[in-house]
Amino acid sequence: MSFNKESATERAVQDLAKRLSLGKGEIAVSSVDSAEFPDMSLGAPEADEMAAQMIANGWKIRLTADGKNYEYRADKYQIRLKGFGGKNHVIVY
Repeated sequence: MSFNKESATERAVQDLAKRLSLGKGEIAVSSVDSAEFPDMSLGAPEADEMAAQMIANGWKIRLTADGKNYEYRADKYQIRLKGFGGKNHVIVY
């Protein structure tokens, strides 16, 4: 599967709504910005994950729900959730 900025944002909203048991309408998109990440894990590796050390271009997707902020990171191949519950999560790879 290949993502663009819009499809990655939509998938992030769907994932967060499911994680928080909320409707998609209760998730606000705060911002979606182009980003350059330091490695192929988009700077958000899961525990013990090894990632190729090459620049990856993608998007930082910032969402808000129930007064809290959440950050997803995506490129055209994958989507990750950074720091949710103290851990990074691969959503799609």
